[in-house]
Amino acid sequence: MAAPPEVTNKNLTGKYIMNKSLSDDSDDILKLQGLSWFKRRAISMFTLTLSVKHYTDEAGEHIDVEQTLSGGIKGSNEDRILDWEERGDIDDVFGAVIGKSKKVKVEEVEDEFLKSGWTEDAAAEDGLVLAVDWSDTSKTGMEWKAEMTWGFEILNGERRHARHLKFTSSNKKDGPILKRFYYDYIGPL
Repeated sequence: MAAPPEVTNKNLTGKYIMNKSLSDDSDDILKLQGLSWFKRRAISMFTLTLSVKHYTDEAGEHIDVEQTLSGGIKGSNEDRILDWEERGDIDDVFGAVIGKSKKVKVEEVEDEFLKSGWTEDAAAEDGLVLAVDWSDTSKTGMEWKAEMTWGFEILNGERRHARHLKFTSSNKKDGPILKRFYYDYIGPL
């Protein structure tokens, strides 16, 4: 389902379901992040729902994302403060990670893949969410980095929440992996 015009990067609050038929497959990335074949297979069989709460308080602008797999299975949570400060977390799926997030204007994004394809409102006024996460190598033994931009795209004539992902890993020497993920808006929280 298309996202309504009032749902923008200024207020992402709502529920979204990953559209697997439109999204790129993430198995190669999950493998490089150290997930076993069994976990990757389980993830591929379930549907991912995002419950997004976007708000501002005394600490700044927040985007809290609760992930749930079909059947009510709790997934990872993303609690982001858009202030570009590094924060560590122990993720149930990916282990020890460090990340930072902020709002940016499209022209501030250096990578062409991460900055292309967005709706005019994202390009003109709402900006994008830029999130960068990487493995805490000293704790995980893994070395990877995920750079993401979040916003809205028009796809098949419908406005959809999208995330562009540029993934690099010390175990992949032939350049980054580029993926797009699309979400159907299913309503308010």
